[in-house]
Amino acid sequence: MKKLLIALALPWLLAAQSIPELFSALKSHAQVKADSLLVQKSKVQTDMVESSLYPKIDIFVSYDNYSEATGMIPVAPNELLNMVKDQSVAQPFSNNIYRAGVKFSMPIFVKSLYTIADKAEAMQRSAKAKKYINILKNEALVVGTNANFLYLVFLKKSLDGKERSLLETRKILQIKVDNGRSAASALYKINDSLNEVAISKNSIDLQKKKLISTVESLTGVRLEKPVSMEYIGCFKKGEFVSLKPLQEKIIADRVTMKIQKEKLYPALYAHGSYTFSKADAYNNGNDINEQYGNIGLVLNIPLLEMNQYDSIAVANITLQSSQVELEKFRDELTSQTQMLESSLSLLDNSLKLYKQSIENKQKLLAIAKVNYKSGRLATEEYLRYEDAVVAQEANLYKTEATKWQTEMQLAVIYGNNIEEMVR
Repeated sequence: MKKLLIALALPWLLAAQSIPELFSALKSHAQVKADSLLVQKSKVQTDMVESSLYPKIDIFVSYDNYSEATGMIPVAPNELLNMVKDQSVAQPFSNNIYRAGVKFSMPIFVKSLYTIADKAEAMQRSAKAKKYINILKNEALVVGTNANFLYLVFLKKSLDGKERSLLETRKILQIKVDNGRSAASALYKINDSLNEVAISKNSIDLQKKKLISTVESLTGVRLEKPVSMEYIGCFKKGEFVSLKPLQEKIIADRVTMKIQKEKLYPALYAHGSYTFSKADAYNNGNDINEQYGNIGLVLNIPLLEMNQYDSIAVANITLQSSQVELEKFRDELTSQTQMLESSLSLLDNSLKLYKQSIENKQKLLAIAKVNYKSGRLATEEYLRYEDAVVAQEANLYKTEATKWQTEMQLAVIYGNNIEEMVR
């Protein structure tokens, strides 16, 4: 029973009634989750760099079997001479030695480690910026797809209106043909026009399925119809926030080159160990336990590291490539925003002109219907008036969808909050 209720309720749970609901579904879908994991990964990498500055401590236990008696600990010569003279003293040598102990190591001064932390932070900022931009891109895609969905719905309504008009005309024409007052060829033309309407509506249904699939892939929600939406704000000009991920990457690339250079600096490490050994002395077989420890510093000074010079060159090329990519992307965005911003006023003007044109064409169609019914207008001429109305309505709806998409493209480029622009 529970499974049946869940199955019946699932379509309602997945149905979105508004744009904000689609945005919420988007943020919990796989597309955004992937970016969230990248941010988490960059955060962990930052933690890993910080962790490398702490001491590394290991506990060990071992058993060794040697072909010859081997020393358990280093023995001073004078002490060893006394042991050789007195064989009753167990000498710290054996073929079988058990050991247990602890050892540590830690960097005291390794310049590149501190710089690596700066790189990890820059990469984390880049991942966060990329996540934000990708969310905006997907939200813009959802809005644009929904706008196209609305365009297709309105276009189909126009075709439905044309179909009803043609069917009404066909009834009147059929009577005229049956009475011999009109040629049958005129009826064929009306039927052909009705067939073209059916083909157009079928094409619209195919396009709808693609749009539905796009929204579902982004949000997990399968739309049966487009959701209503309206502007509550417009885009705000400013910096190209879309450049932020690449800008942070360039900072990371610059730090990478610095890291490669710093690997040629001297590095200071501390290390130490404590070992407890247990064995049977090889000279008299007595049980013997020994303890041994050390602590020290190591200064590592690179003198000749040809591979490191190559790594510096590679890092420099990577940095230059990123900088060129940034300039290229900036030029593209500058050109794109100029085109999009200038097109908005043209789109607004087109919408006004299309609305006026539709009113005029509808009036002309009404006159054409009267003239056609009275026999003063040829079938071809009448059908052209029908087609003109639908074509102009299609232009209007397509222009409205284009305006939505233009606004959303600009919002993404400037990093505007789309949720504050659309509801």
